Amino acid sequence: MAAKKKAKDESSEPQGKEMTPGERIAYHQGALTTLIGERNELFKLVQITEQLMQAHIEELKKLGVKFPDAPPKE
Repeated sequence: MAAKKKAKDESSEPQGKEMTPGERIAYHQGALTTLIGERNELFKLVQITEQLMQAHIEELKKLGVKFPDAPPKE
């Protein structure tokens, strides 16, 4: 019984009154909509960062700096 209660406490749903199935669906759909928007903005940020890095690399190459073919491993 305690394990079942613990699993419910760790749910991603808000705590408080019981939600109807329709409210639960709307809650999760809203969360997904928000997360998709956040993921899209993060992707844009990564693209801009990559473009800026490539521009700096190209300028360094013009100045004679050599780069290995493969990116360094982290």
